[in-house]
Amino acid sequence: MQTVTSKDGTASPTTRPDTGRRWCWSTARWTAAFGLNGPLAKILASRFTVVTYDRRGRGGSGDTPPYAAQREIEDLEAVIDAAGGPAYVYGISFGAGLALETACAVPAKVARLALYEAPFVVDDTRPPVPDDAVGRVSDLLARGRRGAAVRLFLREDSQVPAVFVAVMPLMPAWGRLKALAHTLPYDLTLMAGRQQGRPLPPGRWATLTAPTLVMAGGKSPAWLQNAARALADALPAPATRPWTARPTLSSPNPSPRSSPISSSPPRAAVAPIPAITCTNCWTGRARSPGTAVFC
Repeated sequence: MQTVTSKDGTASPTTRPDTGRRWCWSTARWTAAFGLNGPLAKILASRFTVVTYDRRGRGGSGDTPPYAAQREIEDLEAVIDAAGGPAYVYGISFGAGLALETACAVPAKVARLALYEAPFVVDDTRPPVPDDAVGRVSDLLARGRRGAAVRLFLREDSQVPAVFVAVMPLMPAWGRLKALAHTLPYDLTLMAGRQQGRPLPPGRWATLTAPTLVMAGGKSPAWLQNAARALADALPAPATRPWTARPTLSSPNPSPRSSPISSSPPRAAVAPIPAITCTNCWTGRARSPGTAVFC
């Protein structure tokens, strides 16, 4: 275990087994070991040095106020520097948005980029996240209603079905979710302006130079798959390769550029890695060596 310190003094513990090419892990809304991130990291660690860390305010990481998205970029940059220089960066969910912003902010430090289901809302296939989402969640937190904040976030941002939200307080993970509720405004801030059902702004990520793999699960909701298509189109064409493991397109030979999510991984996009199968995070679990399901 190594501790990395960001520019504003925030400390983040990282894991770093030395095995080869570096992957730096930008996780979703919870922690690096939450869900199936841990098992997937172990699979990749057989061929790479996988550096995982908890984003600020999560796990063992600090949380120096005030929060700003730029501080999170600096955190990930510090992790990359501590790992020894340019790295492959993998981001999932909100962590994918952070990984993308970091790759644009410090392009020389991100050699490859893999993005799984960045939660942009780009059309009307789901309700938009309310413009005042940060304020509403922050108000609940200020009144000590951490559980209510998590439920609101799951319903309005993640679109978790109401029946699942209703039973989640009975699940063992509920305590961990509530413990990290104070970080929910961070994720909403990271995605501010890009979850309202509008097209992604052209040229927003023009500084991206890293070859990028954009992924979505074939069993994931339409809005997440559409977001992946839109992101693949919005990124600089030479850098972008999209992929879904379970094709939803009827074309027998879809082209990555003409059909933004293709049926097979483009091998030129990233260095070879163990095969990955993306499925719905509610049912996925680690499978045989060399493959993984992750949420």
